[in-house]
Amino acid sequence: MPVRPAVSEAELEAHLRGICFKTGPPRRIGVEIEWLVHDARNPRCPVEPARLKSAATALRALPLTSLLTFEPGGQLELSSLPATSLTDCIEAVTADLAQVRPAMLAMGLSLAGHGHNPWHPPRRVLTDPRYNAMEAYFDRWGSAGRSMMCATASVQVCVDAGHEEPGPLGHSRRWLLAHLLGAVLAAAFANSPISEACPTGYRTTRQVIWSQLDPARTLAPPPGPDPRTAWARYVLDAPVMCIRSEDGHWDAPEGLTFREWVRTGVPRPPTQEDLDYHVTTLFPPVRPRGHLELRMIDAQSGDAGWIVPLAVTAALFDDPEATERAYRIVKPLAETAGSRPAPRNPLWRHAARAALTDPELHTAAVACFAAAQEALPRLGASPEVCAAVAEFTERYVARGRCPADDHLDALYAAEGDLIVGKDSQ
Repeated sequence: MPVRPAVSEAELEAHLRGICFKTGPPRRIGVEIEWLVHDARNPRCPVEPARLKSAATALRALPLTSLLTFEPGGQLELSSLPATSLTDCIEAVTADLAQVRPAMLAMGLSLAGHGHNPWHPPRRVLTDPRYNAMEAYFDRWGSAGRSMMCATASVQVCVDAGHEEPGPLGHSRRWLLAHLLGAVLAAAFANSPISEACPTGYRTTRQVIWSQLDPARTLAPPPGPDPRTAWARYVLDAPVMCIRSEDGHWDAPEGLTFREWVRTGVPRPPTQEDLDYHVTTLFPPVRPRGHLELRMIDAQSGDAGWIVPLAVTAALFDDPEATERAYRIVKPLAETAGSRPAPRNPLWRHAARAALTDPELHTAAVACFAAAQEALPRLGASPEVCAAVAEFTERYVARGRCPADDHLDALYAAEGDLIVGKDSQ
């Protein structure tokens, strides 16, 4: 709750500019991984809220190094501490998962890596004031908000903002790289083609859902030479989702931007803490929070599926040679993207629907993954991590496929078997 006196618009803008891009040599890497929680014996059987609550209590008693939280639909999230190397990050999260998975299994529960729930419609199990206000806010744009809150999961990779100075690791270059490379990563790791057991027509349904929400808080800020200024304006001009209060009613006046809230002081003067909380309700594909939080990658299948997107992203952002190569590879994609912000521009729409069957995205992905594979040994990646990236590259990227294609193949094969079975009767 607010604890400091209200501050001026100029002070808040200066605060944003100071905290959004904390520059320096890239040294740290982090990851936030979400999973869908399902019954271990039957993933199509919804997990009752009481079981999820019991699981949350048990898991929070574990001695984890990562922060463990639950999303509104019961999705489990592990957020690593900032690590000084890719290897340290992987080892820390792997150790935490070695505790979480058996504890879940002992309660008859399991974790599934899908960008969007393929079995069930969205159902909210958390009733915190934040999520009550969020649901009411997003309901103004239709049903996509509830799907985002309750049925999606991702692998979010966090990289340092980069140098203040220009160059391959400069923060302005990395900001642009993130928004172009982001479409390639979304396509390569697309893993959500099914909703309620039916194909959606997209390989990353999760990304489509994000594009259908309030554009003032889910699109990228307008491009420009100064990311700090663009971000500060974006934050202050975004509508306020909720105003925290002691009585638990967090609703905000419809259409009230944070800038207007500062200028009017109604319903109460905002504070710096209100601004910091407001930032947590903004969901662009790349969110600057001192570091860069890349939010476009679907959750991945398999116990260690999250490691490949983490490793590839780290290599392409933190190895100077790979970063320069990646920038040159994806820079031409700006012509396809056009002037509209991600994820509503043509480039990101192609990534969501076609993924790597799109020739331009496929060509870029092949080149970027090659650069990442060359860079990983320079970053000290283990032979096992390098092998996992190589296997993913051969299985998917080289063939113009993504994990979503496996799910679609299995679904169509099952439907074909049903048809054959009926015909034989």
